[in-house]
Amino acid sequence: MDVIQAIKERRSINFFEIDREIPDDKLRDLLEIANLSPSSFNLQPWKVVIVKDAGKKKILRQCAFNQPKVEEASVVLIMVADPGAMEENIDRMLNSWQELGYMKPDMRDTYKGMANNLYGTDDSLKRKFFAIKNTSLFAMNLMIVAKALGLETHPMDGFDEDCIKKEFNIPEDKIIPMLIAVGYLSPGITLLPRAFRRNIDEFVKYNSY
Repeated sequence: MDVIQAIKERRSINFFEIDREIPDDKLRDLLEIANLSPSSFNLQPWKVVIVKDAGKKKILRQCAFNQPKVEEASVVLIMVADPGAMEENIDRMLNSWQELGYMKPDMRDTYKGMANNLYGTDDSLKRKFFAIKNTSLFAMNLMIVAKALGLETHPMDGFDEDCIKKEFNIPEDKIIPMLIAVGYLSPGITLLPRAFRRNIDEFVKYNSY
């Protein structure tokens, strides 16, 4: 499936085929391709908790306001935005840039200073926005890749973040922008036509708001 077709056909699915597992190699392909997502300074501030164990999905369902698709989907991915990714990844990123010829060694401190100025301290609001924005790019890329691989998804915003952090050992300084249920459409389900979409003239402006 080409990328335009995948975007046009992607839907948020509520009815997943129960007990159908995603092969491990396909799940790995999904994550590896999605990991090609762009990110600010290439710092990749995302982590993913894969929930596929039936008992764990039952717990996650309770944290997600009892939504059935949490248990019915093959897996649920907890998207974790990590404000500490700059400290974790910046030296490796700069090493790569230097080795590949993107920058000269004498520019290393300059780029490091630019990143610190842009994203602030690890507990700042700017840093949290940085982590959430880039993790959301990864999440959207993942859903498009999933469709291309024959999988269906549903991004979920309805959950108790504190409950998920407690039950899945996610550190307090991390942020959970969304859950993504991933699996296969339940047989016999016919999707309704795509719902309301605004005309682009309603939200597109040229040169000024």
